[in-house]
Amino acid sequence: MDDKKGSGQFGFGKGNLLPQEEMLEVGKRQKKLIIGIPKESQKDENRVALTPEAVGLLVDQGHDVNIETKAGIDASYLDTDYSEYGGFIVENRKEVFNCDVVLKIAPLSLGEIEYLKGNQVIISSLHATSQTESYIRKLMQKKVTAIAFENLKDKFDCYPVVRSMSEIAGITSVLIASEYLSNVHKGKGVMLGGITGITPAEVIILGAGTAAEYAARAAIGLGAEVKIFDNSIHKLRRLQNYVGQRLHTSIFHPRVLEKTLKSADVVIGAVHLIGKGPRFYVTEEMVKGMKKGSVIVDISIDQGGCVETSEYRNHNDPVFTKHGVVHYCVSNIPSRVARTASIALSNVFAPILRNIGDAGGIKAQLKEDQGLRKGVYIYNGILTNSYLGQHFGILSKDIDLLLAAF
Repeated sequence: MDDKKGSGQFGFGKGNLLPQEEMLEVGKRQKKLIIGIPKESQKDENRVALTPEAVGLLVDQGHDVNIETKAGIDASYLDTDYSEYGGFIVENRKEVFNCDVVLKIAPLSLGEIEYLKGNQVIISSLHATSQTESYIRKLMQKKVTAIAFENLKDKFDCYPVVRSMSEIAGITSVLIASEYLSNVHKGKGVMLGGITGITPAEVIILGAGTAAEYAARAAIGLGAEVKIFDNSIHKLRRLQNYVGQRLHTSIFHPRVLEKTLKSADVVIGAVHLIGKGPRFYVTEEMVKGMKKGSVIVDISIDQGGCVETSEYRNHNDPVFTKHGVVHYCVSNIPSRVARTASIALSNVFAPILRNIGDAGGIKAQLKEDQGLRKGVYIYNGILTNSYLGQHFGILSKDIDLLLAAF
């Protein structure tokens, strides 16, 4: 027998039957999430964070979703709609706030923070400019990871929640103006639009962002004459390209704006005010010069308003008349069409929750998803938002450094 052949056969030769390292595929370990959806307690908040269909998708992937009873009632979703898709209807409000992930629209109240068991993920709006130091410190004490959904970014570097709510606010603002021009609300009986032989109504839009774009689309669709003001030529040009037709556009110039307002039937205030220029683009003197019975819808009221005569109102008492001009100044316009808004929000939140589960938890997903990291303002009880830190005198740390350390 050939010795060399024998050595090879039994593995003593070069490269044969030697111990080898076993190559195992290292995959992500999916984590089951227990998700809580509380009923919104804030006045005028009619939206719900997840639709029954979204709950069904999450349940099919192995997650538990606990919905507080009647959480979706204001968006026309019944408890039975959720239970049919596998959601658990919970009577005890505190139980919902003890879930691994608490998903809510409005910021948690101080009382709701007390319900938290700690070391959880909280996804809600933040409303940074209106928060208190007590609110932030109480969340930090609970050692939660808190995510502000208005700061979330997608892979296209856009803010998906802000954009979808702005689209809804823009379209709805024009429909609201149309209502208050009609006789139904004791308006002057003008149709927002135009028919053969009648001059169309004039709609002035302040701002050229997403809300302004969709307000313009809605007004044009109704046949109105639209004029848009903004300080950015780039935004005005972009809006014209998006809408697909030539519009009357102008930079903000007080005399030009004042002259235009005199013939306006509707003014839509859709200016993003935080950290920018003048607080009021339309002065009280300009309002005095407007036509009697014309309508102002100030979408910017949640930032203080871009019209000097605007006053914060709610859905139960949304309008007032000043100098003969009807003012509609409600901050949460998307809540007026709660079902549509809830579907839009759910389209953003459901994939985020699915990705957190697939990644094996919030920490793993945050390491992978830069857009999700943008929304984090508290991580494991540590403040990561520099704006809040400077405002309240609380030490903040960079989220990227924290993720590397933990």
